[in-house]
Amino acid sequence: MLNFTTRLFAALLFLAVGPSGRPAVSQAIADNSFLIEEAYNQEQGVVQHIGTWLRTLRTAPWIFTFTQEWPLGSQAHQLSYSIPFQRGEGPERHSGFGDAAINYRYQLLAADANVAFSPRASLLIPTGSEARGLGSGNLGAQLNLPVSAKLGSSVVSHWNAGVTAIPDVTTYNLGGSVIWLASPVFNILCEVVWLGQTTGARSMIVNPGVRWAHNFASGLQIVPGVAYAIGVGPSRGEQSAFIYLSFEHRFKAESGRD
Repeated sequence: MLNFTTRLFAALLFLAVGPSGRPAVSQAIADNSFLIEEAYNQEQGVVQHIGTWLRTLRTAPWIFTFTQEWPLGSQAHQLSYSIPFQRGEGPERHSGFGDAAINYRYQLLAADANVAFSPRASLLIPTGSEARGLGSGNLGAQLNLPVSAKLGSSVVSHWNAGVTAIPDVTTYNLGGSVIWLASPVFNILCEVVWLGQTTGARSMIVNPGVRWAHNFASGLQIVPGVAYAIGVGPSRGEQSAFIYLSFEHRFKAESGRD
């Protein structure tokens, strides 16, 4: 009898390559990293809803984050927000909303260029409870510099460098990803993320995964994905499961169309 892991892999493979049963609109996956931010703003008239869930396997903490990305008039400007819901560490393991973020991103180098650049500035809002270990209790700010590069017809790479500042703690982040476009609707990827704080804390993970797309005649694109985060260096021994799901669709008709 097949074990659970084998059955799960078989189900994911069917979703990736099996028929959808509906006519589809040809639409390749573009924003194809999980923990690394790509440098592609939302197209005019298109909104994306993103849900991610990350859970450490040795301990109880997990975090679910919902993000919406909206273009502001054109692809040059993008506004988004992120709301986390999480379960913390410690014997009480409190659950609740964490600190929310409001993000603005500017498409400095065009998204369809071989090298795209779209810096982002974020305001971190203390909506989580500091007393319950779910938030910082302070306003914060974040700057991230995502660069995306086409390395060929079937390979894309994304690179990030950034800083997050809240009172008494500054966090620096570096990371990159390489994505093999096995097909327009099926990607295999690997990411590396490093975090360092002024408190001396350090972490580093390698995050291999896959994602695939389901395209519908209405223009809706659904992209599920899974990954397995492995701690290395200062994070050696840590392991986490990661699940991704996004919905992207038009909210405004294209110019010249009804």
